[in-house]
Amino acid sequence: MTKNNSTIFTCSHCDAQFTKWAGRCLECGKWGTITEEKEKRRKEKGGGSKHLPTKTQTLKNIEGKNTKRTTSNIFELDRVLGGGIVTGSLILLGGEPGIGKSTLALQLAASVSPTLYISGEESVEQIKLRADRLQIKSDNLQLANETQVESICATIKDVKTRFTASQNQTPLAIIDSIQTIYSDDVPGESGNVNQVKACTTKLLECAKSTGTAIVIIGHVTKDGTVAGPRTLEHLVDTVLYLEGDRYHQHRILRTVKNRFGPTDEVGIFEMIESGLKAIENPSASFLEERGENMPGSVVTCLMEGTRPLLVEIQALVNKTSFGYPVRKASGFDLN
Repeated sequence: MTKNNSTIFTCSHCDAQFTKWAGRCLECGKWGTITEEKEKRRKEKGGGSKHLPTKTQTLKNIEGKNTKRTTSNIFELDRVLGGGIVTGSLILLGGEPGIGKSTLALQLAASVSPTLYISGEESVEQIKLRADRLQIKSDNLQLANETQVESICATIKDVKTRFTASQNQTPLAIIDSIQTIYSDDVPGESGNVNQVKACTTKLLECAKSTGTAIVIIGHVTKDGTVAGPRTLEHLVDTVLYLEGDRYHQHRILRTVKNRFGPTDEVGIFEMIESGLKAIENPSASFLEERGENMPGSVVTCLMEGTRPLLVEIQALVNKTSFGYPVRKASGFDLN
């Protein structure tokens, strides 16, 4: 007799599956995350249930549409996006904690009208304090605290309906961050693999159905990837990484994936007291402290995307106490 149900044990944190229960997951190392589940396997003779065929269209019968973009009035951001934010797109903004992701997102929210800023990490009062520090004043910027993705999608649809009917404008939604969002349809705590995948999928469906551009912020782990599954980058339309040293002023916004524009494009920013300032001439900024006829330094040209950058490379020589000389590099690959 064939059993219709088979028992499997699944980790709620990393989605690993096992044939028997264990107190600790062998994949992610978490304790107490393995639960028992029933997997239904339906085996029907005669082909099973029938499905209707999908309607197809020829290429020449499909009407082409021009991609509508909304400019953010931030030159370097529009550059990496390929000219602006595409209506109905899902954008992932990743970066290390404290690098300036929330600051850039708040500046973007103030530049595009109307914008819905939903935060699961900070209260609206804390966002107000950052807005005052950045000297941001906007009448069409709406703030909210919510971590349930179903409520977030309902709020986005409500804002879309109100602003489209009254002002005929396409709103922008910013979610800070995807690791704090959860769905009632998926078991487990927020931030695990299943929750991140499910919430991103629901936000993608909301963006496509309402025509609202959604920006989700994701934290980067120690190995340089967005915390959560690697498939998160495959679900979204555009992937942006904010890089730089938190102890220095310059920030680099890099395009890793873009379905509506070029990839490997970079935008240069400078972190100042009033937020991130776009640098339209980064070569002049990189060489502003360079002196004349300095020994051991040379200016070279590097290509980042379609932009040539002039940078200075310095070579310093010092006596070593080791038996053989040692060569070290800072800022670029030693090889």
